[in-house]
Amino acid sequence: MPQPVNLKLKAIQHIGIPVTNIKVSESFYHNLGFENVMQSGFMHNNEEGICIMMRQGNIVIELYQMPLEELAAIAVRKDGHIDHVAFDVDDIDATFSVLSAAGYHIIESAPMQLNFWKNGCKYFNMLGPDGERLEFNQVL
Repeated sequence: MPQPVNLKLKAIQHIGIPVTNIKVSESFYHNLGFENVMQSGFMHNNEEGICIMMRQGNIVIELYQMPLEELAAIAVRKDGHIDHVAFDVDDIDATFSVLSAAGYHIIESAPMQLNFWKNGCKYFNMLGPDGERLEFNQVL
């Protein structure tokens, strides 16, 4: 069992939702008052996916469409699906060190960088006791 840690989490940064049609999902959330504040492509198994961040006030939803190869698995699910909850942190490297030293199941070997937002972001994921994915994210 991992050791208890005292993390300074600022807020839930976003909730990640895999979608089968990014345009349909963007329109759906837009109709609920969300605005597309960031859009970027990403690579997965040498294929490109698309990610958009939809914001309303302090609420951010990450919608992402995986490359075609991965879409079939998303399309056959019976219930809705939240992929991960992301927490906003001030220092991603310190957070990674604290959780690593405490014995938590971290997926990445080090914080990863993405060219999302104006100056990019760094993140890593860990698994909870039931396999839930928790992302820790620092917007740079």
